[in-house]
Amino acid sequence: MTELAFPLATRLIEKIGSIVSEEIFLAWGLQADLQKLEQTMSIIKDVLLDAEQKQAHNQQLRSWLRQLKHVFLDAEDLLDEFECEALRRQVVETFHGTIGKVRRFFSRSNPIAFRFRVGNEIKEIRERLDELKSNKAIFDSLTILPHGDGGDHHERPFVPASKVIGRESEKEKIVNLLMQQGDDDQSGKSTNKVSVIPIVGIGGLGKTTLAKWVYDDKRVVGHFELRMWASVPVDFELTELTRLILGSALDTEISDKLTLDQLQGRLREALKDNKFLLVLDDVWNDDALKWSHLRDLVTEGAKSGSKILVTTRSTAVAEMMGTIPTNINLEFLSFEDCLSLFVECAFKEGRDKDYPNLFKMGEDIVRKCGGVPLAVKTLGSQLYSKIDEREWKMVRDSEIWELKQEDAGHILPALRLSYTRLPPHLRQCLAYCSYFQKDRIEYSSNALIKYWMAHGILDQYRGHGNMELEDIGELYFKDLWARSFFQNVIDWNMYYKFDMHDLIYDLVQSVAQGECFTVKSANTKDISENVRHLTLLEAGQNVSTTLQKLNKVRTIKAEETKIDESFLHTCFSRFKYLRVLLLPLCSLQVLPSSIGSQKHLRYMDFSFNEAITKLPNAICRLQSLQTLYLGHCENLEELPRDISKLISLTTLEFTTKQTSFPENGVGCLKSLRLLGIFKCSNLTSLPRETSYLASLRTLVLCNCEQLNLGNVNYQGTPLRLQNLSIFNLPRMVALPEWLQGAANTLQLLAIDACENLEALPEWLASFTSLTKLVISECQKLSSLPEGMRSLTSLRELVIDDCPELERRCQRDIGEDWPKISHVPHVSFR
Repeated sequence: MTELAFPLATRLIEKIGSIVSEEIFLAWGLQADLQKLEQTMSIIKDVLLDAEQKQAHNQQLRSWLRQLKHVFLDAEDLLDEFECEALRRQVVETFHGTIGKVRRFFSRSNPIAFRFRVGNEIKEIRERLDELKSNKAIFDSLTILPHGDGGDHHERPFVPASKVIGRESEKEKIVNLLMQQGDDDQSGKSTNKVSVIPIVGIGGLGKTTLAKWVYDDKRVVGHFELRMWASVPVDFELTELTRLILGSALDTEISDKLTLDQLQGRLREALKDNKFLLVLDDVWNDDALKWSHLRDLVTEGAKSGSKILVTTRSTAVAEMMGTIPTNINLEFLSFEDCLSLFVECAFKEGRDKDYPNLFKMGEDIVRKCGGVPLAVKTLGSQLYSKIDEREWKMVRDSEIWELKQEDAGHILPALRLSYTRLPPHLRQCLAYCSYFQKDRIEYSSNALIKYWMAHGILDQYRGHGNMELEDIGELYFKDLWARSFFQNVIDWNMYYKFDMHDLIYDLVQSVAQGECFTVKSANTKDISENVRHLTLLEAGQNVSTTLQKLNKVRTIKAEETKIDESFLHTCFSRFKYLRVLLLPLCSLQVLPSSIGSQKHLRYMDFSFNEAITKLPNAICRLQSLQTLYLGHCENLEELPRDISKLISLTTLEFTTKQTSFPENGVGCLKSLRLLGIFKCSNLTSLPRETSYLASLRTLVLCNCEQLNLGNVNYQGTPLRLQNLSIFNLPRMVALPEWLQGAANTLQLLAIDACENLEALPEWLASFTSLTKLVISECQKLSSLPEGMRSLTSLRELVIDDCPELERRCQRDIGEDWPKISHVPHVSFR
């Protein structure tokens, strides 16, 4: 699909406007060329909304839009050259002085060479656009439609999973089955084996929602001693699925270094003597042998009355796994229930009666959704709080409804319509979710927002005042969540975990068709020269040869795929517009110095590459770099010496063997918003400079045995810190005094496994912005400070594995309860 042409044009026109208004760019003498390019783009942009609406039944128009999108993407690569040059010039002026400027004049980046090279490329882009505009059979048939700025920012209601409309009878049937002691054999006697109850239905009918509704039912919670939930990968391996089940049983992440035997032993121990409920969500694989192995593992020694609840689209899977006489078959939701769900999503509470015409059109829209709750929910969310009848008519009368499902790429027309009705900026954000792997269990909002930043789709929209990019990204994430494109969203303190329904995933894949490609040695013949996002499952010679066909790649992603220096050098020599490089767990040993040529690179993840001992200083030439993950690189000797030249770096996480931070290093990163220090067992103190604190919002310190937070003097330094997470710092006996500088800004304070922390300071009562306090595994901490009632913003207090503190904070009877009785949510895990 090609609905991205309009938002791309919008973004590029705004970028050109920004370039021609900057004094630094005027010296390159390209203002007139850029303004002509902007005029051509504006003329084309005016008809794009009409083109996008008419393309459903017009193959020629779709092809024209696809070509146009590719030209726009090439233009974006070109325009990013201006930003890269400005950043490089800033570094030269700051760090190198006059000698550096002279050398720079004779380099490829001097103003004369830059103007000549870029001027020719601008001319080529204009000629390609003019050729597309000259197609009168298409261009003259299009009209200009009115459009706003896409700023649709109504607060939308989140329809909670617990508020399920319809399915009451199915729920009660499942709950009753779960409460039974066990399956009955033909004689009516209990066999005491583990019952397996399948929920079967097509995509979008609400199988997972129903399972969660049952899972959280008070009767079910009270009946089972252990509840586990595992979202099953499409082609699961027993080791991976066992790890997921064990992680749910223990409520923690399980190391991927454990063998299958070790995982199975720990799982048997966790299940022993417990009556359990295990939910296996979204099972596709009908391999009877795999299921037999898993069943034997979880049922061996299982306590009578344990149950397994399975959701699947496949009747074959249900027949293979189920042990009850009749599966729970989900039918299409009734019209009445669908209408109730639509009203819940589309109207403010009770306002549907105020707009009878809209309600009538809503009935027509619901009928077209065919009883599929996901379709009803996404369309209803799109229309929330809109009272312009023309918008409702456009949804009701859209040509997309006429598409057959096979013509729409197996995507429900209602979902495709939901996508086309998104504001332009959200369409781009959702389309970039195509980089997700379908069989991943959950995703991180933090990683997604960094990805959006890296591809430059967050900074071109007005109406956000002085909000920073990460905050704009979170706003867009929550908007897509409220519109039902994301699901199962969990607040994970500093970010959200979430997933996408399979049909939504298929939708975003269809939008990005031709731009994303998963590389296996066997399928590289089908690769298109317009591919921009690569996922590598292999990295051998065949793949290297295939990459020679490409030059527009922006994203390279591999995970647990062996990548060597030679392969990376091939990538760096071919892909000069690379924005994102994701290579965690790839057995990297050496990173080639040619990485310094990647001036567009903004996001790098080398975490969990334990063989890396050194990084080339050439990394410090990446002035566009915003995010750098080096966490759990346990043999990395030190960070590059010129790291302070990474003037755009906003996120840095690392593990190194160094004992201290050298001067003019990390402490001089003035743009840093998030700093994560993990498993630095030799590190004794934080950076002594204070300049990195100017922008810092989040500080995470984890497993640093020698780290002394009091070894620096930050007192009197105004802090903007919002989130502080401290895990396993044995040398911390008290919170550092300098933290008082964040009294007006700190919102989250999490302290975990600090074995020698004996007391929280009295001055904590002055933290007027604190909304969440988490204290876990701090055995010596026995009471809370006086003045806790002054924390009027505190909404959540979590205490876990602190026996004496838990006793003192018990509701109504604990000595410290009066200090925290004003906090709405107090919990003990």
